[in-house]
Amino acid sequence: MRCILLLFIGLSWHSFSQSNTVADLKIQGNEKLKTAFVKKISSIKAGAVLDSSVIEQDIIRLKRLPSVSHAYYQVFHSEDNTYNVFYHIEENFTLIPSLNIYTTNNDEFAFRLGLYEFNTLGRSIIFGGFYQKDNYSSYALNLRAPYLFTNTLGLAVNLQSLTTLEPVFFDDTTADYKYNNKSAELLGLYEFNFSNRVELGVNYFVEDYQYQFGATNPNVPQELNVHKWLAKLIYEYNNLDYYYQYVSGFKSQFNFQYVTSTSDMLPDFFIGWNDFFLFKRLGQRGNWANRVRLGLSSNAETPFAPFSVDNNVNIRGVGNTIDRGTGVIVLNTEFRYTLIEKHWFVLQSNAFVDAGTWRNPGGDFGDFSKSDNIKVYPGIGFRLIHKKIYNAIFRIDYGYGVTKGATQGLVFGIGQYF
Repeated sequence: MRCILLLFIGLSWHSFSQSNTVADLKIQGNEKLKTAFVKKISSIKAGAVLDSSVIEQDIIRLKRLPSVSHAYYQVFHSEDNTYNVFYHIEENFTLIPSLNIYTTNNDEFAFRLGLYEFNTLGRSIIFGGFYQKDNYSSYALNLRAPYLFTNTLGLAVNLQSLTTLEPVFFDDTTADYKYNNKSAELLGLYEFNFSNRVELGVNYFVEDYQYQFGATNPNVPQELNVHKWLAKLIYEYNNLDYYYQYVSGFKSQFNFQYVTSTSDMLPDFFIGWNDFFLFKRLGQRGNWANRVRLGLSSNAETPFAPFSVDNNVNIRGVGNTIDRGTGVIVLNTEFRYTLIEKHWFVLQSNAFVDAGTWRNPGGDFGDFSKSDNIKVYPGIGFRLIHKKIYNAIFRIDYGYGVTKGATQGLVFGIGQYF
């Protein structure tokens, strides 16, 4: 009844918005999140026309912040044709450890352990880092401040040293290399409007490959150290709405990178992909979630192709980087159902299908339909969710392959898979 009344009042405001104005915007319920910051990113200001559609966009924007678990608004008459607008905020706990663990039936084991503050200085600045053990040790440090300069302009800085044991595929054989990537990245972040934003920047990195064991070929070096520059563009359309653990709406994120190289073995190349997300509420407890990734890169016949088939990235249960390609089509679809929901705790079940196919390095688009390249992994899982801690979603999924040469395995992690 309250929602219907608020909707009726909101429609009335919109109808008479030309004569009604905002006397003041007041923020309530926030403790760590700064009131000045909330006002800075809000479109409603004192003296502005009172418009319910603008207020509702502000509320959705607030609910997208990692520091906010829920938000709603109220409007009260002040005097004459002016009104006070109240934004009520329920905050998340935002100093969050992260843990990802993944295994397969080949006894592979890797983990990533991190710690991030998602509301640094009370201004929704994300700062933290992680340590990863995947045969070798890796680490990273990340800073992301989307509203650092204005309510539309910010920056991100990322430093990392990532070391893994990577398979390299050539002549129908495989070799394993110790791979290290040390990088420094600077990105400018700009928000055009409520739904559209862009990131633009550069990344300087060094790739080092050291042969460990497996097949060899005179044309494939056993040691390789290459300095590279990368130009990056990310464009995002976001129309998602959140209600605690439930998500609805559509999102599209396009990522394009151009990489220059100092080695003929790893020539200049481009890579681009687009992730499409579609979420739909089904009944009171159900949530249907979908992700489609379409990607292409330069099609050089190289064992170091950029798109990987990986347990923790696209196909749950498949293993850690079991293949590579220069093109990718991946579909992840899952049905999330809330089994138990208390004041702060949620137990959610999950049934999913992960499916994908890849273009071989130097191959053609017909590779996408070849049975050797198609992976289909249905599975089930569970989520333990804390509603008052940002991204406090402990997930466990079990994927079982049903296509040629399939494996099966468990994937543990913090946060939804997508």
